[in-house]
Amino acid sequence: MTDMKQRLQSDLTDSIRSRDEVRSATLRMALAAITNEEVSGKQARVLTEDEVITVLGREAKKRRESVEAYTAANRPELADRESAELAVLAEYLPEALSEEELSSLIADAVDAARAQGLEGMKAMGVVMKQLQPQTTGRADGAAVAAAVKASLGA
Repeated sequence: MTDMKQRLQSDLTDSIRSRDEVRSATLRMALAAITNEEVSGKQARVLTEDEVITVLGREAKKRRESVEAYTAANRPELADRESAELAVLAEYLPEALSEEELSSLIADAVDAARAQGLEGMKAMGVVMKQLQPQTTGRADGAAVAAAVKASLGA
């Protein structure tokens, strides 16, 4: 079992003891998502730390999207609940990249692709492949892709 999963389980036990309902429910959901990922596919496996962070990042993204949807639908009580769950998940995710850090990483990756003779959308895959390990769990993939497209002039 990975350190992150052990930490989640330990924190779940603590939150149950302290009767923190939102935290308990969120940690249960996160552990269920991790377990589902472990047993998906043809053979059960133990997730690495990076894979656990990826799963938590997906769950956090769902919460961000839900907050937007509930806010647009004028359902503040549900948006607040999702925001609280997002705050719990954020404690376990690495610190998000700042705009400057992300721009710098993208510029370096684009320069490397251009050095290989790739321009425009032909460079997109190469740039994203280089950025993926550096941004996993620290930046939204769709936002990174949009920024890469803009910097490639596509």
